[in-house]
Amino acid sequence: MKLVALRREEGVDTKETVLDETEIEAGKAGGPADIRASRKMDSSLIRNVVWNAAGDWSSQIFSWAAFLVVTRLLTPADFGIVAMAGTIGPFVQYFSGTGIPRAIVTLRDLTDEQLAQLNSVGLLLGIVSFGLAALLAKPVAMFYGTPRITPIIIVCSVGLIFNGAQAVSNGLLLKEMRFRSLSLFTAVGALINAALTLLFAWLGWGYWALILGGFPGVILRTALVMKTRRQTYAMPRWSSVKPAIRFSMYVVFSMIALSVYQNLDNVTAGRMLGPTALGLYGMAWTLAYVPLDKVTSLVMMVIPTYFAAFQKDLGAVRRTLEKLTEGCALLMFPACIGLGIISRDFVQVVLGPKWEGAAAPLQVLAIYAAFRSIVAFLPRVLTSLGHARFVMWNDMAAIVILGLAFYAGSHWGTAGIAWAWVACYPFVAVPLYYKTFTVIEMKLEDYTRRLRPALEGTIVMILAVECLKYALSTSRLGVRLSLEITVGALVYSGTLWLRHRDRVLAFIQMAKSASRS
Repeated sequence: MKLVALRREEGVDTKETVLDETEIEAGKAGGPADIRASRKMDSSLIRNVVWNAAGDWSSQIFSWAAFLVVTRLLTPADFGIVAMAGTIGPFVQYFSGTGIPRAIVTLRDLTDEQLAQLNSVGLLLGIVSFGLAALLAKPVAMFYGTPRITPIIIVCSVGLIFNGAQAVSNGLLLKEMRFRSLSLFTAVGALINAALTLLFAWLGWGYWALILGGFPGVILRTALVMKTRRQTYAMPRWSSVKPAIRFSMYVVFSMIALSVYQNLDNVTAGRMLGPTALGLYGMAWTLAYVPLDKVTSLVMMVIPTYFAAFQKDLGAVRRTLEKLTEGCALLMFPACIGLGIISRDFVQVVLGPKWEGAAAPLQVLAIYAAFRSIVAFLPRVLTSLGHARFVMWNDMAAIVILGLAFYAGSHWGTAGIAWAWVACYPFVAVPLYYKTFTVIEMKLEDYTRRLRPALEGTIVMILAVECLKYALSTSRLGVRLSLEITVGALVYSGTLWLRHRDRVLAFIQMAKSASRS
């Protein structure tokens, strides 16, 4: 039986990667079949990640260029106002049907009738979520002592309806591994959003430019997804949709808890330190999260489908996790840590003097982002293997741990809140590691061995860049920043080539195999 096959939908051929379950079963016995199945999965995964990267990065080049211009047109207070208004957005969004795509990907035997019922549930959840956000708008404004964010929250929440409407169609496209289409739709929407945000900021719309600029792209992407994978509606029956809804709820509450503790630092900064400090901290978070968001998010969209497809083959799950962790560390450790060590020069040159206060929290958040980049795979593995409930409770515990840490850290300003991430996030990560290694029967030494190349290269890079900064302390900022980036990249690459050439060549060969297949 084919997990993914040639499918003709709405008159369009959608040829995607084909993985054969017989190869997976044969692979469990080891030997040549195991190697073939592993290589086929690696090639399929790489190709789909590359498609995501092509669509995402092509749009992000323009998006970030526009964003940097917008930061000069708007003020930190504008970004602070939008951050306050966005506090409940991620929280309420997860009630708008966000868990449905994950249920469709993981529960692979849902019938057409069940999907039609889930489609109705998704639309209803989107409408209800909008109503909930509108009701919370005024209390949130009162909490911050900023009445003008009430209409901002209501306007931002309209997108929740679209999120629920396309939940089932999006989940089916993910299950069918039609990542090319999804990447294209996302890229087009992002380009439109960036262009309109820049236009509205240039017209002097202030914080409304950040809000209204994002709507057209969301509407267009929703329309494209629903047209590409059309799905009928049916009256929901609890007995029929109960398994999918229950799984979705585990995922949703996990996402809500994750969203809560990831936004608690912003809430604390806004409440304890004010809009300007929040704007500075928010910018530091955005910059620190750029490598994490733009690299690992591409993989995160793809890997749940693969882990779900290989639910009964723990060997394949282990191999995939090891390779993903090593590849992510090789990219993310130098990118995140490198940004942290050049943060002061980067902020002054790229953003301008008015953003100088973002440099201190950026230095610290870069450390968290590097660690987070590899931990982020673990909840996906556990959820795909049926342990969504454990992930949910772990995320809920994180709310208490990190909430207290952020409050304590706020007494030392934005940098103190950033240090709370570094000091306390390991208490969140350790249970995930223990549970994952137990479930998939992975040895700690096998995992840490995969991290060694990136760790060694990053340490040498840090030493080289710090020495360069000391030697060029009196040089012009622009020249010094350029040299820091260049030397850091060369030293890191050189260390990998001299110390871990075999691993570098293995990844190059894997990429070549994917391009040929």
